[in-house]
Amino acid sequence: MSNRRTSIEGKLPFTTATQHLEGLGVDVAAKLAMVAGDIAFVLNDTGRIVDVAADPREFPEVSGWIGREWLDTVSVESKPKVMEMLASVRKGVTQHWRQVNLVTLEGDVPVRFVAVSLGAGGGSIAFGRDMRDDAALQQRLLQAQQSLERDYLRLRQLEARYRLLFEQSIEPVLIIDADTYRIREANQAAHQIFRSRPGTLQGGKFTALFAKPAREQVIAFLGSAMVSNGLQPMEAEPVDGGDKIHLAASGFRERGGQFLLVRLSSAQRVAQQSASVTARVIESMPDAFVLTDARMIIREANAAFVELVAAASADQLRGQPLGDFIGRPGIDLDLIDSQLAKHDSARNVTTVVGARDGFEGEPVELSAVRTGDEQVCYGFVIRPIGRRLRDLPPTSDSPRSVEQLTELVGRMSLRDIVRESTDLIERLCIEAALEYTSNNRASAAEILGLSRQSLYSKLHRYGLGNMADAED
Repeated sequence: MSNRRTSIEGKLPFTTATQHLEGLGVDVAAKLAMVAGDIAFVLNDTGRIVDVAADPREFPEVSGWIGREWLDTVSVESKPKVMEMLASVRKGVTQHWRQVNLVTLEGDVPVRFVAVSLGAGGGSIAFGRDMRDDAALQQRLLQAQQSLERDYLRLRQLEARYRLLFEQSIEPVLIIDADTYRIREANQAAHQIFRSRPGTLQGGKFTALFAKPAREQVIAFLGSAMVSNGLQPMEAEPVDGGDKIHLAASGFRERGGQFLLVRLSSAQRVAQQSASVTARVIESMPDAFVLTDARMIIREANAAFVELVAAASADQLRGQPLGDFIGRPGIDLDLIDSQLAKHDSARNVTTVVGARDGFEGEPVELSAVRTGDEQVCYGFVIRPIGRRLRDLPPTSDSPRSVEQLTELVGRMSLRDIVRESTDLIERLCIEAALEYTSNNRASAAEILGLSRQSLYSKLHRYGLGNMADAED
């Protein structure tokens, strides 16, 4: 394709060409021809190359082109251009630069040519400019443009996915300007939680969505979110007076500006989610857990408790008295109930599971807590300890003490042996009561039917605990 900006058409000629160029010699003309292009062909009237001037480092085949037709040195698609330039030279038509591809051993080389007639019978000369650098630059430019287009397409796809995810998310989300607190974007769920028509939140003040007493807290919360990543969520009352809204925020930067990503949820939904998580944790606990009402009627039980009492399912246990499964009748649960009434909790109480029909039951350790004021509930955590008791080293006090009493016959009077037996029985019972109540003196005194002062006196007498601990 012709390039008119590099042709002589329309250009003003030299006004004093005869004065300055009349004495132009052959050497000067040859230099001008070599300077005018990177390669120059001298052609006869038929288009055969009779001479050539070029840098052999750029065109190694230059010496082999002499004597060949110019048409034979170019690629197939360039031949019409060469034929057109040769025809224009013969007709004396003004020439324009045309790009052709010279065929070399390294491949096609783009060269821009223009042919100039040397006069009647003098043939012509074709000046060529190497376009390989320009072609490489154009190729890099094309690759850069294609890369930009691919990146732009990828960004458009990412934006489309982000927009779809943002709008379809069931969690209310807003993008807020950190300087003005104006809403830049809000998804459909955000409009629903504020009971607004779609598209009405954008551009409005975020703080205006909350009741006036809560706005200062919301502003302080948003300011802290810009400088802290571990900020705990907060609750705020909306302006319409509905359920409180749970806010979580995190800051980010974009195009030199500061913004906040605010995620919302109703406080009721957060509580339900928390309760759901708590229920799953309790159900998966390795220790047995059971929840009862104030009359100790079972309301809920986890899988470990169902397995502990050998029940078929938790449904089978609901509505049943806890006393049917835990403790010795009339002793353990009554004691635990009295402790819960006084202290709202009981820790590490030793009792049994499944004591019935002469079976003493399996030893367990129980902790309990009392919750609620208007509607009282009891929560019990129960852990089997039978294996732990079997692993303990055997004690030597009880059987050896009884044997020692019988050995006193003949060495002491019967009255003294009875007195020693009474002391031994008292000590053994007190030790058993303390072990049963996990060293709770008040509960031990209640089990033994003693006053606290009497129990403290006997503890001091048998050396089972110092008085300071007992009084505490």
